[in-house]
Amino acid sequence: MKPSSPANAALHIGLFSFMIVGLVTLVFHATKDKIANNERQALISSLQTVLPQDSYDNDLLNDVIKIQPYTIYRARKTNQPIAAIFISTTPHGYNGDIRLLIGINIDGKITAIRVLKHKETPGLGDKIEIKKSDWVLGFKHKSLSDMSSAQWAVKQDGGSFDQFTGATITPRAIVNEVKKTGLFFQQNQQVIFQ
Repeated sequence: MKPSSPANAALHIGLFSFMIVGLVTLVFHATKDKIANNERQALISSLQTVLPQDSYDNDLLNDVIKIQPYTIYRARKTNQPIAAIFISTTPHGYNGDIRLLIGINIDGKITAIRVLKHKETPGLGDKIEIKKSDWVLGFKHKSLSDMSSAQWAVKQDGGSFDQFTGATITPRAIVNEVKKTGLFFQQNQQVIFQ
């Protein structure tokens, strides 16, 4: 049996690599639409956790604007603005960024908030997740006009919102971000719904 030459081995490796790249490309093209549709459905489901589907009649995913630092989905009913859903990120979590969905009715009341992504400590800071704790439900129906600025803080800082034992930084970051987003909504409502 004759040993193969380096050129022969390189040719075989090249052909094998070409086949693998072709297969990966084929799989990508065969699944990209399904992946995009799954991502769209996941986003719609997330948006509906902060604003029920029956409260608006427009396509939220096609009524979106970006005003730094926010991505804002605008909810309308019979072409009238009814709410905005903000994707907002606070960098002040204990372990870094916390990404939030914040729903705000046209009257400035919070419809709901949900945490989309975080790296908070399991068993302490992760109580911001709805599946671990109902803490985030405490924002529902709150508004900047119904509470003083000082009340928009955790109780340890003299405010109205509970913190977690051993994990005050995480709730403080979220309360501050919701307050900041509410102020942005108050000051920019006309621009948001143009």
